[in-house]
Amino acid sequence: MNETGLSEEEIISLLGDAKSKDFSYDRVLSSMCTTPHAVAVKAHMQFIESNMGDFGLFKGTHAMEKEVIRMTGNMLHCPGAEGYLTTGGTESNIQAVRSMRNLHERKNSGPRLNVVVPASAHFSFDKISDVLDIEVRKASLDRDFKASAEAMASLIDENTVGLVAIAGSTEFGQVDPVEEISGLALKHGLPLHIDAAFGGFVLPFLEEKHAFDFSLQGVTSIAVDPHKMGLSTIPAGILLFRDFRHLDCLKAHAPYLTVDSQYTLTGTRSGAAVAATFAVMKFLGKEGYTATVSRCMEMTRYLIREASVLGVEPVIDPVMNVVTLKVPDPAFIRSTLSREYNWHVSITREPKALRLVIMPHMSRGMIDMFVSDLAKVVETVRHQRR
Repeated sequence: MNETGLSEEEIISLLGDAKSKDFSYDRVLSSMCTTPHAVAVKAHMQFIESNMGDFGLFKGTHAMEKEVIRMTGNMLHCPGAEGYLTTGGTESNIQAVRSMRNLHERKNSGPRLNVVVPASAHFSFDKISDVLDIEVRKASLDRDFKASAEAMASLIDENTVGLVAIAGSTEFGQVDPVEEISGLALKHGLPLHIDAAFGGFVLPFLEEKHAFDFSLQGVTSIAVDPHKMGLSTIPAGILLFRDFRHLDCLKAHAPYLTVDSQYTLTGTRSGAAVAATFAVMKFLGKEGYTATVSRCMEMTRYLIREASVLGVEPVIDPVMNVVTLKVPDPAFIRSTLSREYNWHVSITREPKALRLVIMPHMSRGMIDMFVSDLAKVVETVRHQRR
């Protein structure tokens, strides 16, 4: 730390230098985050000092949080849902599994408790295993990269505390057969958490409907991230429970505050993210989100068509705005696109494929530029193989 402070001009210069080293979203096709909506940014700044860890001091912000929970619960077919705003999918997933564990009545002191998830589950579940000392059992996928309900059933035993399904997998944007897994959860009397961190603000606004939310009786909790397709500011996640019982088992006494208990994982929580999420959901409404998702899906289909002209086909037909392309030598193509053309893309684990997320910051013109550069790199690889 400096002995004396710098001038505001010097600080602005340092900030500008740091910002210039960040990737601009207009060259990013690998992220499930995007540029937040302008109204969300304004709301965020207006409530920058609000702390939801002691919401008795910030009653207006807390009222907005309750309204966000109500709106999201309605969107996901559970008007009476309980929950709160988190920092994102990882925290939401931790809390959902923690709730499962706390509600479970251990029948013996034998093996560790476990939770059954698809092999496509986000890496946050590996963190959950470590943090909660719970075994995470990963069920195999089918040929379309969806969880196999049969494989999940084979992993359930008396120490299983719950099940997890994915609605918008990170790598393929795939939706698990949640209806089947919901039936499995009901059969075994287990809670079912849906990780819809990405899909939560996509699936409700698609023309093709998918059963993944509280409309299925076996679903007990859902994670959605407004800072992804919800166009809110970072960090903003939402964790919803079907009823208060699942939230109440997370209760902790909170001395020194204006409220006597917390149900959250973190103590201090951003009221700015609450305001940003409230503002953008109210501003866009169903009509605005439908238009945003429709535009992203139109660009997704456009990218698929343009890639096919190069002889590059998708691994699966996109369910949402996530594209995986079968390209020769994906690792080389990824590094070359980054090094020579300044595009930030990613590759999937198995099978290896080029992974692209078509977020709202994209445009047809950007896709045209990307496809043009992709064509050059693909041709280079094909030439080397001749």
